[in-house]
Amino acid sequence: MNAKHRRRTVVAAAAVLAGGTLLAAGFWPRGSAPATVRPAATTRQVTIARTDLSTSFITDGTLGHGTPRTLRGATDGRVTWLPAQGVTITRGHQLYRVDDRPAVLFYGSTPLYRRLDTVGLVGPDVRVVADNLRALGYDIGPQPAVGTMVTPSSAPAAQSSGADSKTSADGAREPSAEPGPSDGEAAVEPTPTPTATAVPQPVEQGDAVLTSTLLAAIGRWQAALRLPATSVLDIGDIAVSAGAVRVDSLKAQTGDDAAADLMTVTGTRKVVTVELSADRFTSLRRGDRVTVTLPDGADTPGRVDTVGTTLTGADDADGADTAPTRTVTVTLDQASTAAGVDAAPVRVRFAGTTRKDVLVVPVGALVVPAGGGYAVQRPDGGFVRVTTGLFAEGQVEIKGPVKAGQRVVTTS
Repeated sequence: MNAKHRRRTVVAAAAVLAGGTLLAAGFWPRGSAPATVRPAATTRQVTIARTDLSTSFITDGTLGHGTPRTLRGATDGRVTWLPAQGVTITRGHQLYRVDDRPAVLFYGSTPLYRRLDTVGLVGPDVRVVADNLRALGYDIGPQPAVGTMVTPSSAPAAQSSGADSKTSADGAREPSAEPGPSDGEAAVEPTPTPTATAVPQPVEQGDAVLTSTLLAAIGRWQAALRLPATSVLDIGDIAVSAGAVRVDSLKAQTGDDAAADLMTVTGTRKVVTVELSADRFTSLRRGDRVTVTLPDGADTPGRVDTVGTTLTGADDADGADTAPTRTVTVTLDQASTAAGVDAAPVRVRFAGTTRKDVLVVPVGALVVPAGGGYAVQRPDGGFVRVTTGLFAEGQVEIKGPVKAGQRVVTTS
């Protein structure tokens, strides 16, 4: 097998290996030193380089505000107001209105799943209300510590949540949320009597308790919205999201039934969305660095924000099944680089495996000698056996009796 034919063989083998590693040790076997092979006309000489070598993958993505999600009304009634498409809604502002009553946006991860009207209710939904009212500037009073046992009260919220309430959910007196009587003496209410069937509940991590002071804060918040200050929250009064939302599209109009899909929303950050084949980058992690090529050709750095865990199947143009994909979102380090662009196609380069400070030659410099393994050819026609490491973008990591700066023959 001549040198030119051997190089053709190794280039084909490298394509099949796709980054694999084969080992070969030592020099050319003693007693079988090859004759000097004169480089073919299509070859050239390159210098062995010492550098970092990384695998990468470039794929299409979409710059925008992320994948829209559908927001459905939580209560019966008629839609009486909807926001305009493209606007941003933040904490404490109405997202829509049903029967002329607002559904106000609160930040959190747990939606209201029950009517909040009883002193002593415990749960993560109460935590959402407590955290948001505090963030909006309302005094919600102290909260029972994690591990406290709390028994729900039989007293209606209207009786136990007045502005000068002094009794907490677990029976302990609380500081008044509003000024007391003019003589400076604190008004004292009777302690709510637990119901006969009420069962004490532990306050767990992530919970809050619907104390009388928190109920009073709800009433003041309702008054500020020019609503009846009942200190009671129904499921439809609050819409919960992880953060501010941007209205992507409207699916309803005023007069429609509210217990239906009302709109789609996204986050407010500019992100790049990529549908990545599930068999690629199984080690991809949140925080991994990427490079995004914008429509104007400029490169900007970013990082992986989320890696979807749901596999989505797809059909190609001929109706045949294609490989399942997962959704990956990427945030830009400098959001200003995408200012003024709501949606656009982009290219995303994902980094893969990296080898630091290694010897590198073009894949075309590898030769398959008799007996297997790999070698590189010196300009004088001699061969030196090497072992291969990482293959990436037409380059290959090599190890052996070679060093940076030496010249070798290559076909690429």
